[in-house]
Amino acid sequence: MAGRIEDYALIGDLETAALVARDGSVDWWCVPRFDSPACFAALLGDGRHGHWSLAPVGNRPCSRRSYRGDTLVLDTVWESVSGTVRVTDFMPPRQLTPRIVRVVEGIAGRVEMRGELRVRFNHGSVVPWTRAPDRRTVDWVAGPDATRLHCGPGAGEPVVTADRTTFAFPVTAGQRVAFVLGWHPSHTPAPTAPDVPAALDRTLGFWNEWAAGLRYHGPAHEAVIRSLITLKALTYEPTGGVIAAATTSLPETIGGLRNWDYRFCWLRDSTFTLSCLLRSGYRREALAWKDWLVRAVAGDPADLQPLYGVGGQRRLPETHADWLPGYEDSRPVRFGNAAVGQFQLDIYGEVLSTIYSAVRAGVAIDTHMWSLMAELLEYVGKHWQEPDEGIWEVRGPRRQFVHSKVMAWVAADRALRLARVAGLRGSVRRWQALRAELRAEVCAHGWSDEQQSFVQYYGGSRLDATALLIPRLGFLPVDDPRVLGTVRAMGRLEDGGFLRRYADTGNGHVHEVDGLGGAEGAFLACTFWYADALALTGRPAEARTAFERVLDVRNDVGLLSEEWDPATGRQLGNTPQALSHVALVNTAFTLDGTRSRARGAGRRSAVA
Repeated sequence: MAGRIEDYALIGDLETAALVARDGSVDWWCVPRFDSPACFAALLGDGRHGHWSLAPVGNRPCSRRSYRGDTLVLDTVWESVSGTVRVTDFMPPRQLTPRIVRVVEGIAGRVEMRGELRVRFNHGSVVPWTRAPDRRTVDWVAGPDATRLHCGPGAGEPVVTADRTTFAFPVTAGQRVAFVLGWHPSHTPAPTAPDVPAALDRTLGFWNEWAAGLRYHGPAHEAVIRSLITLKALTYEPTGGVIAAATTSLPETIGGLRNWDYRFCWLRDSTFTLSCLLRSGYRREALAWKDWLVRAVAGDPADLQPLYGVGGQRRLPETHADWLPGYEDSRPVRFGNAAVGQFQLDIYGEVLSTIYSAVRAGVAIDTHMWSLMAELLEYVGKHWQEPDEGIWEVRGPRRQFVHSKVMAWVAADRALRLARVAGLRGSVRRWQALRAELRAEVCAHGWSDEQQSFVQYYGGSRLDATALLIPRLGFLPVDDPRVLGTVRAMGRLEDGGFLRRYADTGNGHVHEVDGLGGAEGAFLACTFWYADALALTGRPAEARTAFERVLDVRNDVGLLSEEWDPATGRQLGNTPQALSHVALVNTAFTLDGTRSRARGAGRRSAVA
């Protein structure tokens, strides 16, 4: 059975990633890309669906674990009466094919180790053909996929059966035993065994050099750099696309059906991600993300999708994996995402805002990009009055979502700003009129006198945490009474100090807005948005409290999933979640800026 969601640490090679549990089991690995089928899928089932355990005999959770400095190299330590052992897990940055390297090192005494490896291709559904060409090598092959395990000196001879491969060996102080598992296309020769010490040095060097580029020296520095490393690990290096999470179908409530595939790139996250990378000093990654976005959205604006594959691919059909029981019996297990076919008005604003942010960072606008922006805004001008599925990708009826209209305003606003920067006048008057009309309508129909807040959709009374973004987006100033009222009202979405996206039914009935049954946890990114809004509206102490509350629920290696359940004290949803970590970084910058302004004001007051 899989561990708790917060039990998992991430390793990766910038093209795919694996999850390692506290008991030493690799329970999730998609190859060769993030969005490829998994060959280890125990995370969504059990050992029969593929995993690789490596731990002292007894298979208990580790004593402690940590990343080695500011890297993605994971050290897991077990201490016992007989001795102490450390397992170091990492994936070298991709050169040819993906590899997981595991090094067992004796620290003290003598420890008996045991390992079990069960490869199951195509998301745990295919039992491959297995053979051992020699005493230190095991091969698995089925269809297009093949893997090879290299066992280093001291590992003993693996016991190979059709179902699984096991190995048992002792390790004493100072002894190191290495294992390397690599994937390759079945029609190509298996890669040779790497020089493990050199691969470890190269991996450490890569991450240390990358982390040294951080331009942030404020509070929660360790949490910020770990979040940025996680974001880098979720980036598909060949294209620059950033996936939402490394997993699929981890539930938003245990046993529930809100289980989605997040191994793709969402446009809704684009502005937040670009801002996070630019302000942190990672310009190359920010511009690679912008370039991915521009390539992905090329074409008819009517065909714009909420999400794309890591290569920009558009067809991501949603299917159910009936052979997998799901994480703690949370069904269905989904691969692909039907939201790809939804109409989400907000993404047009996201694209234009992302391009505007890139231009502010010094990126030149070419004729092609300007044409793209003009076409996108032309489409918004014709369709902004239509209902949509909104940022939360509801599977109920389309509605006039307030956030979607605000983002349509953002599209017009950023296009006007871009026109000024580029010296292009074109349709400026028409865009100004569109911007004014959108603001007037949102203020007239999206505001509730009863709630003293902006609400989720026109004519409704439900609150929605996306309203917290209104001042950040520039739709209204932070001191506007409607902004202040909205921030105060959002406290009603709190659950144990964390913010929900919107109120759920709480009783298992189908939600009137999202069309789904069951509940969900508190949304961690929304809690960071709340902290941002509190800081921007003059409540810095409350903002820091909200921020630190989320920091406290990171797992032992600093990772956050999508949601948190205050009742059970568990992380929920796919993990690690890019938006949660992007929001953490952006909120840290907000709080640091608020603190700096307060110090400056204090100094000026003292001088006066």
